[in-house]
This record gives sequence, structure tokens and C-alpha cells, in this order.
Amino acid sequence: MTLKQIYNLFIEMGIKNDLRGAARVKSNLAKAKKKYNELNDKQKKEFDLEKLSNPYSDARILYDNGQPVKKVLVGIDIEAPELLLAKELGCDAVIAHHPDGAALADLGDVMHLQAELLAQYGVPINIAESITKQRISELSRGLAPLNHYRSVDAARLLNINFMCMHTPADNLAAVYLEREIKKVRPETVGEVVEIIKKIPEYQEAVKCKIGPKIFAGTEDNYAGRIILSEITGGTSNSKDIYEKMANAGIGTIVGMHMSEEHKKEAQKHHVNVVIAGHMPSDSLGMNQLLDVLESKGVKIIPASGLIRIKRNEKT
Repeated sequence: MTLKQIYNLFIEMGIKNDLRGAARVKSNLAKAKKKYNELNDKQKKEFDLEKLSNPYSDARILYDNGQPVKKVLVGIDIEAPELLLAKELGCDAVIAHHPDGAALADLGDVMHLQAELLAQYGVPINIAESITKQRISELSRGLAPLNHYRSVDAARLLNINFMCMHTPADNLAAVYLEREIKKVRPETVGEVVEIIKKIPEYQEAVKCKIGPKIFAGTEDNYAGRIILSEITGGTSNSKDIYEKMANAGIGTIVGMHMSEEHKKEAQKHHVNVVIAGHMPSDSLGMNQLLDVLESKGVKIIPASGLIRIKRNEKT
């Protein structure tokens, strides 16, 4: 396979497993095309053409040497050491989960997903959108000083294919967790945690002391309405969103990670918080992508925090 073929495959899987529904995602792509067609020539030159077919700004091909891909090193975070390791191991490509290069610089753009998802969960879209836009602006300023292309430059100098796949993988993790939770319909927060702990990635995470934990609420608390809004969509939204979630009747949120400030705000508004764990949640999404890639004859070498679990189910 080529890197572009792998990239297209993963993007399509991300769209198929988007909690908003594929129809909504494709409608957004159509709007992007309309917006592009209305731009003048100067604006079109600066437009990111990938946004016409890929709705996830944090998933990009970062360096492509055009060579076939048969052996790939895959990790949650990829920097120069992992790229050197991949070269030493004879890999044709490296796939990161977390964004780098342009995908990191434009991470905030994918957070519009969260506003649309929160609207599905009952938060008025005007409120969800306004709060999310504030967080996107804040994130953009925070990312501005970073050396976004450090790892990309290393890949270029080593002449090794490099891409990142963030939200598409997180979409798969969110859908998987939602499906498992809906099967059982837990009454308490503790039961939510137990459901998550039965998933292989989280079983391994428990052994490593990075498994699911209750950040807000207690295991005996009624879970109420459970949502997965903090599993996908770039990164954490504003702490101001928890009051709006509570007003919308949301009882428990399942996320990957949460700051102390966010935790206190959720607690203040009586929203239970289950933190499933960052590395196992990222691994859950990536593993489903990698199972399909491996079925096409590409060899996978897990590294950099990826908890590799293989599944036989079709994705």
C-alpha cells in the first residue's frame, strides 16, 4: 500500500464511526467545498485542500516519499527518537496518533465536532458553539509558540513516511465505548468503570496503574445519562461547558483525561466524571485502524505507549 492509500482508508473509517453520523460529516464537507468555491484566487492559494475531503484537521500526511509501505512503526507520540528507531528496524513508515506539523498547528479546528456532538446530547447548539469557539481561540494561542515541524523535519531527513491519525482513531474509540456501555445500561458510576475495565486495552492499563478512575462523583452515584463527548474532538473543551451539560440533563461523562480545574467545575455542577485513561483510550481507537491495515498485509510494530490488542471483528 502507499501512504496515501492508508491515509484515505483511515479517514473513511473515521467518518463511518463519527458519533455525529456520516451524513452530518459529509454535509460539513459539502459546505467546505462551497466555501472554497466562493474564495478569490489569493484565498484559494492559502486554503488547506485536504479539508475538502478530510473533515479532521488533526489527521494528516506529514511526509510522503512515495515508496510502498510494508512495515510500519506506530505509536501514540512520535518524535525524532521513534523515527530513528523505525529507520533502524527497517520500517517504511511511521504513524503517530497525536498530531504533529500542520495537524498540530490546526488542532483547534476539529473541536467544532464537539459543539455539534453536544447539541445531539441536548446542549443548545448556540451555547455549545459559543463556548467551544472560545476554547478553540485559547488553544490556538497556546499552540502558537510550539516547534510544530521538529519531528516532520526529522522524518524528511531520514526519508521515512510519516503521518498522524488523531480524531479518526478517537472516533472509533468513542463508538466502541458507547456500544459497550449501551449493552449493559449501567445504573451507577461504578458500573460504568467496571464495563470499561473489561475491555482488553484497559485491562492492560490497570496492570500499568493507568486504568479507569472516577474523578468526580462516587462509585455508588447514579450515572444518569452517560455521554462520550470527551473521548473525541481534539482536546478538552472549556471548563464552562459542564454547567451547560448539567442543564441538559447529562449525569456522567466518560473522558480520556481531565485537568484539576475542569474536574472541580464538573463536580460543582454535580456531573460525574469517569476518566478511562489516555493511553488505553488512544490505543483502543488506533488498534481498530491497525487491525484493518494488518489484514491488508502491512506489518505493525507497536511503540511509544501503544497498547497493541488485535481483534477479529470487522470495523
